[in-house]
Amino acid sequence: MDEATARQEIVRYGALLYERKLAHGSAGNLSVRLADGSILVTPTNSSLGGLEAHRISRVSVDGDLLSGDPPSKEAFFHLAVYQERPKARAIVHLHSTYSVAVSCLCHEDASDILPPLTAYHVMRVGKLPLVPYYRPGDRKLAQAVGHAAKDHRAMMLANHGPIVSAPTLAEAVGAYEELEETAKLFFILGERKISPLTCEAVEELNTVFGPAA
Repeated sequence: MDEATARQEIVRYGALLYERKLAHGSAGNLSVRLADGSILVTPTNSSLGGLEAHRISRVSVDGDLLSGDPPSKEAFFHLAVYQERPKARAIVHLHSTYSVAVSCLCHEDASDILPPLTAYHVMRVGKLPLVPYYRPGDRKLAQAVGHAAKDHRAMMLANHGPIVSAPTLAEAVGAYEELEETAKLFFILGERKISPLTCEAVEELNTVFGPAA
Protein backbone atom coordinates (compact mmCIF):
# COMPACT_ATOMS: atom_id res chain seq x y z
CA MET A 1 0.00 0.00 0.00
CA ASP A 2 1.38 3.44 -0.91
CA GLU A 3 1.60 6.23 1.62
CA ALA A 4 -1.28 8.32 0.26
CA THR A 5 -3.66 5.34 0.34
CA ALA A 6 -2.53 4.39 3.84
CA ARG A 7 -3.18 7.91 5.10
CA GLN A 8 -6.71 7.83 3.71
CA GLU A 9 -7.33 4.41 5.23
CA ILE A 10 -6.28 5.64 8.67
CA VAL A 11 -8.69 8.58 8.34
CA ARG A 12 -11.53 6.26 7.25
CA TYR A 13 -11.07 3.69 9.99
CA GLY A 14 -10.48 6.36 12.63
CA ALA A 15 -13.86 7.89 11.79
CA LEU A 16 -15.51 4.45 11.80
CA LEU A 17 -14.14 3.58 15.24
CA TYR A 18 -15.16 6.97 16.60
CA GLU A 19 -18.69 6.64 15.20
CA ARG A 20 -18.99 3.18 16.77
CA LYS A 21 -18.00 4.72 20.13
CA LEU A 22 -14.88 2.59 20.43
CA ALA A 23 -12.79 5.78 20.56
CA HIS A 24 -13.50 8.93 22.54
CA GLY A 25 -11.89 12.33 23.00
CA SER A 26 -8.27 12.20 21.91
CA ALA A 27 -7.67 8.71 23.32
CA GLY A 28 -6.25 5.87 21.25
CA ASN A 29 -4.11 5.65 18.14
CA LEU A 30 -3.79 3.80 14.84
CA SER A 31 -0.72 3.04 12.77
CA VAL A 32 0.25 1.47 9.45
CA ARG A 33 3.73 0.28 8.50
CA LEU A 34 5.01 1.37 5.09
CA ALA A 35 7.28 -0.59 2.75
CA ASP A 36 10.45 1.18 3.94
CA GLY A 37 9.76 0.30 7.59
CA SER A 38 8.62 3.76 8.64
CA ILE A 39 5.14 4.04 10.11
CA LEU A 40 2.17 6.33 9.78
CA VAL A 41 0.64 6.98 13.19
CA THR A 42 -2.11 9.27 14.39
CA PRO A 43 -0.84 12.58 15.83
CA THR A 44 -0.73 13.41 19.51
CA ASN A 45 -3.90 14.88 21.04
CA SER A 46 -5.92 14.13 17.90
CA SER A 47 -9.46 12.75 17.79
CA LEU A 48 -9.86 9.66 15.64
CA GLY A 49 -13.15 11.14 14.53
CA GLY A 50 -11.54 14.17 12.90
CA LEU A 51 -8.24 13.07 11.37
CA GLU A 52 -6.75 14.87 8.35
CA ALA A 53 -4.64 12.75 6.02
CA HIS A 54 -1.82 15.26 5.52
CA ARG A 55 -1.41 15.78 9.28
CA ILE A 56 -0.92 12.10 10.14
CA SER A 57 2.62 11.57 11.46
CA ARG A 58 5.22 9.61 9.57
CA VAL A 59 7.87 8.22 11.92
CA SER A 60 11.13 6.43 11.15
CA VAL A 61 12.05 3.05 12.62
CA ASP A 62 14.17 4.98 15.12
CA GLY A 63 11.21 7.11 16.21
CA ASP A 64 12.17 10.33 14.39
CA LEU A 65 9.39 12.45 12.91
CA LEU A 66 9.68 12.50 9.11
CA SER A 67 6.52 14.42 8.20
CA GLY A 68 3.14 15.47 9.51
CA ASP A 69 2.24 16.61 13.01
CA PRO A 70 4.05 15.38 16.15
CA PRO A 71 3.13 11.71 16.68
CA SER A 72 1.19 10.11 19.49
CA LYS A 73 3.30 9.80 22.61
CA GLU A 74 2.58 6.07 22.34
CA ALA A 75 4.18 5.66 18.91
CA PHE A 76 7.17 4.01 20.57
CA PHE A 77 5.19 0.92 21.53
CA HIS A 78 3.80 0.65 18.00
CA LEU A 79 7.43 0.47 16.83
CA ALA A 80 8.15 -2.18 19.47
CA VAL A 81 5.32 -4.38 18.16
CA TYR A 82 6.43 -4.00 14.54
CA GLN A 83 9.99 -4.91 15.45
CA GLU A 84 8.83 -8.24 16.88
CA ARG A 85 6.09 -9.01 14.32
CA PRO A 86 7.44 -8.82 10.75
CA LYS A 87 4.06 -9.71 9.22
CA ALA A 88 2.18 -7.00 11.11
CA ARG A 89 1.41 -3.96 8.95
CA ALA A 90 -1.17 -2.22 11.16
CA ILE A 91 -1.97 -1.62 14.84
CA VAL A 92 -5.08 -0.47 16.67
CA HIS A 93 -4.84 0.80 20.26
CA LEU A 94 -7.98 2.21 21.86
CA HIS A 95 -9.46 2.83 25.29
CA SER A 96 -12.88 1.28 24.66
CA THR A 97 -15.04 0.86 27.75
CA TYR A 98 -15.42 -2.90 28.22
CA SER A 99 -11.84 -3.73 27.27
CA VAL A 100 -10.45 -1.12 29.64
CA ALA A 101 -12.73 -2.46 32.37
CA VAL A 102 -11.17 -5.91 31.86
CA SER A 103 -7.72 -4.30 32.10
CA CYS A 104 -8.59 -2.97 35.57
CA LEU A 105 -9.52 -6.35 37.06
CA CYS A 106 -7.27 -8.65 39.05
CA HIS A 107 -6.44 -11.73 36.97
CA GLU A 108 -5.16 -15.02 38.35
CA ASP A 109 -3.65 -15.96 35.00
CA ALA A 110 -1.99 -12.99 33.30
CA SER A 111 -1.06 -15.09 30.26
CA ASP A 112 -4.64 -15.09 28.91
CA ILE A 113 -7.17 -12.85 30.63
CA LEU A 114 -10.36 -13.49 28.62
CA PRO A 115 -11.95 -16.93 28.28
CA PRO A 116 -12.48 -18.41 24.79
CA LEU A 117 -16.21 -17.66 24.73
CA THR A 118 -16.58 -17.79 20.95
CA ALA A 119 -14.77 -19.26 17.98
CA TYR A 120 -14.38 -15.78 16.52
CA HIS A 121 -12.46 -14.53 19.54
CA VAL A 122 -10.10 -17.52 19.25
CA MET A 123 -9.59 -16.97 15.51
CA ARG A 124 -9.26 -13.17 15.48
CA VAL A 125 -7.72 -12.37 18.85
CA GLY A 126 -6.19 -15.53 20.28
CA LYS A 127 -4.61 -15.58 23.71
CA LEU A 128 -4.66 -12.17 25.39
CA PRO A 129 -1.81 -11.58 27.86
CA LEU A 130 -1.85 -8.78 30.42
CA VAL A 131 1.11 -6.37 30.28
CA PRO A 132 1.89 -4.78 33.68
CA TYR A 133 0.96 -1.15 34.29
CA TYR A 134 3.32 1.66 33.24
CA ARG A 135 2.45 5.33 33.28
CA PRO A 136 1.51 6.83 29.88
CA GLY A 137 4.64 7.65 27.90
CA ASP A 138 6.95 5.49 30.03
CA ARG A 139 9.52 4.08 27.57
CA LYS A 140 9.94 0.95 29.70
CA LEU A 141 6.56 -0.07 28.32
CA ALA A 142 8.19 -0.68 24.92
CA GLN A 143 10.23 -3.58 26.28
CA ALA A 144 7.19 -5.17 27.94
CA VAL A 145 5.05 -4.72 24.82
CA GLY A 146 7.77 -6.09 22.57
CA HIS A 147 8.12 -9.15 24.78
CA ALA A 148 4.38 -9.88 24.59
CA ALA A 149 4.27 -9.21 20.85
CA LYS A 150 6.74 -12.03 20.12
CA ASP A 151 3.98 -14.59 20.57
CA HIS A 152 0.73 -12.62 20.52
CA ARG A 153 -1.09 -10.45 17.99
CA ALA A 154 -3.10 -8.83 20.80
CA MET A 155 -2.34 -7.85 24.37
CA MET A 156 -3.94 -5.88 27.18
CA LEU A 157 -2.12 -3.05 28.95
CA ALA A 158 -3.09 -3.06 32.62
CA ASN A 159 -5.36 -0.15 33.60
CA HIS A 160 -5.05 1.16 30.05
CA GLY A 161 -6.44 -0.90 27.14
CA PRO A 162 -5.66 -3.31 24.29
CA ILE A 163 -3.09 -3.29 21.50
CA VAL A 164 -4.06 -5.35 18.43
CA SER A 165 -1.82 -5.93 15.40
CA ALA A 166 -2.60 -7.55 12.04
CA PRO A 167 -1.41 -7.76 8.43
CA THR A 168 -3.88 -5.01 7.42
CA LEU A 169 -5.68 -2.18 9.16
CA ALA A 170 -9.03 -3.75 8.25
CA GLU A 171 -8.03 -6.97 10.00
CA ALA A 172 -6.70 -5.12 13.04
CA VAL A 173 -9.95 -3.15 13.36
CA GLY A 174 -12.01 -6.34 12.98
CA ALA A 175 -9.96 -8.14 15.63
CA TYR A 176 -10.23 -5.17 17.98
CA GLU A 177 -14.01 -5.10 17.60
CA GLU A 178 -14.14 -8.83 18.35
CA LEU A 179 -12.05 -8.29 21.49
CA GLU A 180 -14.37 -5.53 22.70
CA GLU A 181 -17.44 -7.70 22.09
CA THR A 182 -15.87 -10.57 24.04
CA ALA A 183 -15.11 -8.19 26.90
CA LYS A 184 -18.75 -7.07 26.82
CA LEU A 185 -19.95 -10.69 26.92
CA PHE A 186 -17.59 -11.33 29.83
CA PHE A 187 -19.33 -8.67 31.93
CA ILE A 188 -22.85 -9.59 30.79
CA LEU A 189 -22.24 -13.19 31.88
CA GLY A 190 -20.82 -12.00 35.19
CA GLU A 191 -20.79 -14.60 37.95
CA ARG A 192 -22.99 -17.04 36.03
CA LYS A 193 -21.48 -20.43 35.28
CA ILE A 194 -20.11 -20.24 31.74
CA SER A 195 -19.26 -22.84 29.13
CA PRO A 196 -16.14 -21.65 27.28
CA LEU A 197 -14.75 -23.54 24.31
CA THR A 198 -12.83 -26.63 25.34
CA CYS A 199 -9.09 -26.97 24.77
CA GLU A 200 -9.91 -29.48 22.05
CA ALA A 201 -12.24 -27.02 20.31
CA VAL A 202 -9.62 -24.28 20.46
CA GLU A 203 -6.97 -26.63 19.09
CA GLU A 204 -9.27 -27.64 16.23
CA LEU A 205 -9.83 -23.98 15.32
CA ASN A 206 -6.09 -23.33 15.35
CA THR A 207 -5.51 -26.40 13.16
CA VAL A 208 -8.21 -25.59 10.62
CA PHE A 209 -7.85 -21.79 10.46
CA GLY A 210 -4.38 -21.26 11.87
CA PRO A 211 -3.62 -19.50 15.16
CA ALA A 212 -4.34 -15.77 15.45
CA ALA A 213 -1.11 -14.18 14.23
